[in-house]
Amino acid sequence: MIWNLVRRIVLTAVLVPLGVAGARKLSDTVERRRGPNNRVSRLLRRGADATQTLFGRKKRRRFGFL
Repeated sequence: MIWNLVRRIVLTAVLVPLGVAGARKLSDTVERRRGPNNRVSRLLRRGADATQTLFGRKKRRRFGFL
């Protein structure tokens, strides 16, 4: 039972960053083809940013309280 939990955590730790990187790459590709003012690329980028702040690195802030 503990091994199932460990496996789930490890898979999440690997798959979420890969998904975020894939969304960013797809967003860059869409921007190159259709231009920077595209709704799809903007939503992909926002989703990747939100997922990264939830599961990955936190946004770097200039001051600790901002």
